[in-house]
Amino acid sequence: MSNDQNSASRRRFLKVAAGTAGAAALAAMLPRMVNAQALPHLSPNDPAAKALGYVEDTSKVDQTKYANHKASDNCANCKFFQGKPGEAYAGCQLFPGKAVNAKGWCSAHAPKA
Repeated sequence: MSNDQNSASRRRFLKVAAGTAGAAALAAMLPRMVNAQALPHLSPNDPAAKALGYVEDTSKVDQTKYANHKASDNCANCKFFQGKPGEAYAGCQLFPGKAVNAKGWCSAHAPKA
């Protein structure tokens, strides 16, 4: 093979490799984006939710039971919340496979850093 043919082969290989890497990265992201929107909402009656005192509205927290709760605490500003700003529901590391209300709260609330 001549140098021109080697260069053309190398360029073709690099283009295909870059395209494949880009497609693989996109394919890896799609399930996460789809799954985040497809998660069922966490019910306050779910055993894990009950164990952590989860409520869908932070203003409904029983202050006599959870004295550490602050009115400004909610799922959207918790480090375990996996949503983006403005999302109404998103995944939570504490409740795998379920979406929590951004306006909700549980006793494991930990402010984002």
